[in-house]
Amino acid sequence: MTMMRFMSAASFLHPRIAALSTTASARPGERSQVKMMSNSAAGVNHECSDGARPVDDGTIEVAVVPCLSDNYGFLLNHKATRQTAAVDTPDSCALESALEARGWGPLDAIFNTHHHSDHTGGNKALKKAYPQCKVIGPEGERHRIPGGLDVGVASEDSFQWGGQTVKVIDVGGHTKGHVAFHFPESSSVFVGDALFALGCGRLFEGTPKQAWGSLERLMALPDDTKVYCAHEYTAANARFSETIEGAERNPELASRLKDVASLVAANTPTVPTTIGLERATNPFVRPKQVRQALGLSLSMPDHEVFAEVRKRKDNF
Repeated sequence: MTMMRFMSAASFLHPRIAALSTTASARPGERSQVKMMSNSAAGVNHECSDGARPVDDGTIEVAVVPCLSDNYGFLLNHKATRQTAAVDTPDSCALESALEARGWGPLDAIFNTHHHSDHTGGNKALKKAYPQCKVIGPEGERHRIPGGLDVGVASEDSFQWGGQTVKVIDVGGHTKGHVAFHFPESSSVFVGDALFALGCGRLFEGTPKQAWGSLERLMALPDDTKVYCAHEYTAANARFSETIEGAERNPELASRLKDVASLVAANTPTVPTTIGLERATNPFVRPKQVRQALGLSLSMPDHEVFAEVRKRKDNF
């Protein structure tokens, strides 16, 4: 099995940075021409400082790049082909600095998970700096992404990048068209704001039922899948988790809370997490245990249990 390597820097403005790369050759507006499989279907010196943190799976290096106040952007670099991609673009300056510091590039592709500006705000600047770069993102949000998409993708699409198959997972809820990019051979998934360490994204557009279905799809991935979520919210999520299931009910949560506290004290990122760790500790994906902890009806559907947890977090 191919493994992804995570890279780290000596110091960070906030926890972490990972790098990815991609090549795609498709005409503007084209949906199915990036070696799509399955249903259908990746510079300029602004004098920015580099705060990136690396991961290496043997063929692909992922740099987790701290951006803005609490975002992460991700860069991917395929070591053999030198293909380079960005997953979301919170800050073009930070991403360009990370590329230059590593000698990666030129940037071949941008994978956008959803349309929010803290995930797409750097698209235009990066396209200007790297004209060959193709933007790949959710077809359902094509017209809400700055500069549009070169290739639109949707649920169950897949395509080739860096010698690997990239699978597109529908994770709508935070936004209706939100997608995740799954690299099965590297046991990694880039989830945007659909799932966080000990949390999940607020539902701005979707319904609890839609969001729960999205989380179920993610939780169906293997336990060892590395989860690259796009914000450093873990400390706050940890405090909230204690109010739901409680460390006294869940020894794994108790242990994780200690680990999170140690990482935060050391100014070390808590991303990536893993599917197995979230399944064992994240209150948003544990309806059976949450029913018992909160005294909810045993007949309450899972998506309604999720909705209750989401409502409590919104008011936390």
